[in-house]
Amino acid sequence: MGVEERRQQLIGVALELFSRRAPDEVSIDEIAAAAGISRPLVYHYFPGKQSLYEAALRRAADELAARFLEPHEGPLGARLLRVMGRFFDFVDEHGPGFAALMRGGPAAGSSTANAMIDGVRRAACEQILAHLGVEDPPARLELVVRSWVSLAESTALIWLDGRRVPRAELETQLVHDFAALAAVSAAYNEEMAGIVLRVLSQEPPDGPFGDLLTRLSALAPAVPAVPARRLPRGDS
Repeated sequence: MGVEERRQQLIGVALELFSRRAPDEVSIDEIAAAAGISRPLVYHYFPGKQSLYEAALRRAADELAARFLEPHEGPLGARLLRVMGRFFDFVDEHGPGFAALMRGGPAAGSSTANAMIDGVRRAACEQILAHLGVEDPPARLELVVRSWVSLAESTALIWLDGRRVPRAELETQLVHDFAALAAVSAAYNEEMAGIVLRVLSQEPPDGPFGDLLTRLSALAPAVPAVPARRLPRGDS
């Protein structure tokens, strides 16, 4: 193999092993054996395990960021649901590696690893903001989007610990969570209210957001009546 071809092979092998087990549990000897080469040859291409881990991390980060790419066509709820499907595909395929990436592994604390993780989060936030079609997003909208990306990340980590909730339900629930976060922010800010109302006006009744409204309406009769009063509004 050529130098770059061999490097890419080693990165692929390492990523596969890191996807099945936490990186701390994978040795250079195992990587060499899986690649069909000697341990010294691995060190010929990478100075050590951390540099190989970071190279595998870069490939995984690029792939994860790509899962948030979605054509700007159709209702937002359906788009977010497809994004969550691809996100959980990645989590499903790379469970231990994903957990090690987010919780810390052999590269934990390194500026390179932290920059790559932050890059994935920024790319995800930028994609969601682009879907909302807001050229100059207000601070509250950025807060909603960043909070939601963090929620998706933490939900995936919890799900990996036993997978006790059906994956499809979590994907839908996270889309509902996005709508709920945005709606709460809209209750405090007129600009956010305008964005949320515009999005909802483009949603079909049988879409994810319509499903959420149906579920909330079903809960309404069981909610104790609250005396009507004028609520103070936040900044507008």
